[in-house]
Amino acid sequence: MAAGRPRSFCTEKALDSAMQVFWRKGYEGASMVDLTTAMGINSPSLYSAFGSKEGLFRQVLDRYDARRQAFMENVLTAPTARDAAYRYLHGVADFVADTGGKNPPGCLLMQCGSSCGDEDIPDMVARHRAEKEAALSQRFARALEEGDLPAGSNPASLARYVMTVSNGIAVQASAGDSPEELHAVADIAMASFPAARVAEKT
Repeated sequence: MAAGRPRSFCTEKALDSAMQVFWRKGYEGASMVDLTTAMGINSPSLYSAFGSKEGLFRQVLDRYDARRQAFMENVLTAPTARDAAYRYLHGVADFVADTGGKNPPGCLLMQCGSSCGDEDIPDMVARHRAEKEAALSQRFARALEEGDLPAGSNPASLARYVMTVSNGIAVQASAGDSPEELHAVADIAMASFPAARVAEKT
């Protein structure tokens, strides 16, 4: 059996180009013509490499998360829970306000698939957001065990709080809020985050 023709395009560059289309137009708004034009390939090549539009989107989400891996590692290795929350909220504010042409303002996960006729797409996006919330919850749970958070703190609720605020920051960025406005929201949110437990004096 003859070997298939090798791909004549860079998968990573094609995914980055498709990411921009999905980010700007949403999943349903991104047509196959939009995608193939941006990626510089034809429809047969897209289907051969990614299987379908949904398959392409799935790989775009994986690449999006991979590009944010260093950010999440920096958050999760913060010395305290409060520092982790600070790094996350202010890091998100920096990221979603990037309008230098590299990315549209806002967040791909928030702008792509929150409402979509294909029910698999919102579920797919929600799973990616849930992974970040679970990682924060685990970090806060460790902080509670180490005495870094006050007794009675709820790690899951704290993680959900941080994610809810960060989602709002992303929405406001896409609506045109300035970096200064977004960081101000992060600071207000941090004022409600529990302080580290002070060690008792002996």
